[in-house]
Amino acid sequence: MSKTETIKITPAAAQQIKRSAKESNMEGLAMRIAATRNPDGSIHYAMGFDDSVHENDTRLTSSEINLVIAPHSIDLLSGVTIDYVEMDADTYQFIFLNPNDPNYIPPTDTSKESG
Repeated sequence: MSKTETIKITPAAAQQIKRSAKESNMEGLAMRIAATRNPDGSIHYAMGFDDSVHENDTRLTSSEINLVIAPHSIDLLSGVTIDYVEMDADTYQFIFLNPNDPNYIPPTDTSKESG
């Protein structure tokens, strides 16, 4: 259980999850996060609101978002940060910053460079 305590939802991601829950009439449901390993070693992610929490699921809260993770995803999601960022002009999406992914590159602080 301690591995999952390192799952982090950024404030931007939490705000978007709450907005999506409200717009979809899914308020009060947990956000299920899943991860599977692809043949090339990279990780495929899925997330969605879920009202069917199972006994062996891990439950935790990050940034006031209730999360549910199935046992098979725990190790792959250990240490992950979920963010909601602008990828292109007016195009936003969730990203998974995961040190368990072989393609993971830690973010750098570019705020000093652009200022």
